[in-house]
Amino acid sequence: MKEHNSFVKGIKDGLPICLGYLSVSFAFGIFSVSNGLSVIQALLISMTNVTSAGQLAAVPIMLSGGSLIELFVSQLVINLRYALMSVSLSQKLGKSVKTLDRLLISFVNTDEVFAVASGKFGQVGKRYLYGLILTPYFGWSIGTFIGASAGNILPQSVVSALGIAIYGMFIAIVVPVVKKSKPTLFCVMGAIALSLIFEFLPFLKNIPHGFVIIICTCVASTLAAIIAPVSVKDEV
Repeated sequence: MKEHNSFVKGIKDGLPICLGYLSVSFAFGIFSVSNGLSVIQALLISMTNVTSAGQLAAVPIMLSGGSLIELFVSQLVINLRYALMSVSLSQKLGKSVKTLDRLLISFVNTDEVFAVASGKFGQVGKRYLYGLILTPYFGWSIGTFIGASAGNILPQSVVSALGIAIYGMFIAIVVPVVKKSKPTLFCVMGAIALSLIFEFLPFLKNIPHGFVIIICTCVASTLAAIIAPVSVKDEV
């Protein structure tokens, strides 16, 4: 079976991901600074996490004085899909990919990196994978730094406006899927309804933000899985 193991080819395949990450991480940098984090703090978060949804959820928890348990569980729930993606990708790894390589590569095994690597016919080697994750990682970090720096320079009105961009990004990701899938629409609407309940009911609104994210995610996903499970045929 053919093994793709060209470092340069990996970099080339990662460039489109890098460019996409620049805009998303720019929005995260703006969001972080507008909520009280410093440029260095925002940059360190991006360099040590590389997960847009997880980072967006973590910032409010940290700034509201949430517990480490809230932070840990919320990240576990939000990012659990990466474990499944890593297990899937492990079936395509060539013999050149050793245990240490797997640990390092899994750190930047994002949705886009996984999609590109999985789409390769045959196996993928460590040199290709290192090239593939290199440009997206720098794109994510540099975009965050530029966005956070701009947040310190631009007027507050502009920063507030740009801070909405990351929410727009998530809407842009969700809406096309929702239009094609009624179960996904049900799941999204269920999560929104639960969030509103926790926001406005007096005896629930005092629950820490991190636990609200965890509860809404788990309940909405569980209900969607029970009411409208994905068949094996649809998943294929």
